[in-house]
Amino acid sequence: MFNEIYDVIVVGAGHAGSEAAAAAANMGSRTLLITMNLQNIAQMSCNPAMGGIAKGQIVREIDALGGYSGIVSDTSAIQFKMLNKSKGPAMWSPRVQSDRMRFAEDWRLLLEKTPNLDFYQEMVSGLIVKNHKVLGVKTSLGIEVRGKSVVLTNGTFLNGLIHIGDKNFGGGRAGERAATGITGQLVNLGFESGRMKTGTPPRVDGRSLDYSKMTEQPGDAEPQKFSYLDTTKALENQRSCYMTYTSQQVHDLLREGFDRSPMFNGRIKSVGPRYCPSIEDKINRFADKDRHQLFIEPEGWKTCEVYVNGFSTSLPEDVQFKALRSVVGFENVKFFRPGYAIEYDYFPPTQLKHTLETKLVNGLYFAGQINGTTGYEEAASQGLMAGINASLKVQEKDAFTLQRDEAYIGVLIDDLITKGTEEPYRMFTSRAEYRTLLRQDNADFRLTPKGYDLGLASEKRLKRMEQKQTKSKGFVQFFKDTSVKPEEANPVLESKNSATVKQQDKMFKLFARPNITIEDVRKFKAVETYIENNNLDTEVLEQTEIQVKYSGYIEKEKNNADKLNRLENLKIPSNFDYSSLKSMSMEARQKLKEIQPVTISQASRISGVSPNDISVLLVYLGR
Repeated sequence: MFNEIYDVIVVGAGHAGSEAAAAAANMGSRTLLITMNLQNIAQMSCNPAMGGIAKGQIVREIDALGGYSGIVSDTSAIQFKMLNKSKGPAMWSPRVQSDRMRFAEDWRLLLEKTPNLDFYQEMVSGLIVKNHKVLGVKTSLGIEVRGKSVVLTNGTFLNGLIHIGDKNFGGGRAGERAATGITGQLVNLGFESGRMKTGTPPRVDGRSLDYSKMTEQPGDAEPQKFSYLDTTKALENQRSCYMTYTSQQVHDLLREGFDRSPMFNGRIKSVGPRYCPSIEDKINRFADKDRHQLFIEPEGWKTCEVYVNGFSTSLPEDVQFKALRSVVGFENVKFFRPGYAIEYDYFPPTQLKHTLETKLVNGLYFAGQINGTTGYEEAASQGLMAGINASLKVQEKDAFTLQRDEAYIGVLIDDLITKGTEEPYRMFTSRAEYRTLLRQDNADFRLTPKGYDLGLASEKRLKRMEQKQTKSKGFVQFFKDTSVKPEEANPVLESKNSATVKQQDKMFKLFARPNITIEDVRKFKAVETYIENNNLDTEVLEQTEIQVKYSGYIEKEKNNADKLNRLENLKIPSNFDYSSLKSMSMEARQKLKEIQPVTISQASRISGVSPNDISVLLVYLGR
């Protein structure tokens, strides 16, 4: 049936698998995407949304490199919001509410149009491995498919176990069976595995809700979009979300079911996401709070199905129903399906290289929740990087990695393989020490040239980025070169309660003031003339404003990154014998031996390795 040997076999077609398959195929590798159900490609298993705090930056990075997540997020969006707009641009994070069914359909259609990509529907039950090298996969029907590399993106399906109250049953998500066989084989090959938990809230009938009792949450008045390409458009119409609250009465009703909760009676033994706790966990941990926010999110343009964000739960369905009916606006609620928790196998990511290739098996890559992460965006970025590197390895080209000062994706992967994780890992802006450099607005400047060199980003995308960069630089230089007289400047400055000037001054200096915006300086005739003559769009205006106002911060952070990156050039020989360094702490020797850092910089970020340990290592390597 499968006579050819594929370059890349991708197992699983969630967000990680879809990006991995697209990347490998677009780079010219003969690729096969195997999944248990081809109708559920890129399924939004939990909330119908993409982006958010730090996650929005990741989606823009994926798009800048030439991935598909940003494009699909735009084509299936029903609402757009730029979060944290009241803070500095390093914190701005785009987010869309998505049409769940259209999101999956658009992903599938994009993949079907991708050359070099084949599809097959069946469960992969094992790998073909010989002499620590992967040679393909085995399916549940006994079919062997040969491949030069394999990317595992199994999501929550590896020995998945669903919990609803005192009931539990095998499954990868509601209505789909779990995947078996792979974990046991990997453990026999020497891999360490663990268990994690995640959960999802009930889905309800929007026709049964009273929105007049809730607070409307509309999208931005001037919505933007994710993709840097001009092939997608910003929304002209949007659907609103709504907000309501739990109450003490709701909490009391939920507590009645705690004795039947798998979280509290010992049935669930694994660790769940710290930053997305279930409703029972919230009222147990934060007993002093008498209410919690619930966000009512529509699942699409036309469907009446609604996602109850903030009410993730594994309590018995009768308890869920009774408690939710006591929420304001939910008095007559009808369920589409109850919430549930799911436990699944993962593999501590310290067993990976920066390329996401496993250290134990040559040509085998892990991406997504199998590495202990949570979230579509984190999974998609890993899938993209795994697909890129699997393709490069087969083509006998140098591996592709991203540094911590180059992308949130670089921070994510470095955190995983250097520090590991014992709970579902979620990206935050606070995890990135160079977040002023890693803004959502400049992901194309940072990454599109790299995507183009890889063969992922098109020439059209590169030229669009270069044009934006040239226009932004030119406009910044205009402000540095052009002066404004007091009689023109002072009315604008007075209107913003900013100190007036007594003599002619450079526009750059005035524009750099915190309370002076691009709209203010557009009142200067020369500025508006420059914008019109050079046909500057909103992206260029935003980029220019950031470069003017934050130039000092950006330069300072870039200098700090350059200093630390010198340590990235200090390589540690592979299979270095750390046991010989007797003056180093025992913990450091154990951690360094386990993780096998590639550079001094990576070694310095390992938990348990002190600055003194690094000094010992530097002295030894210096010899």
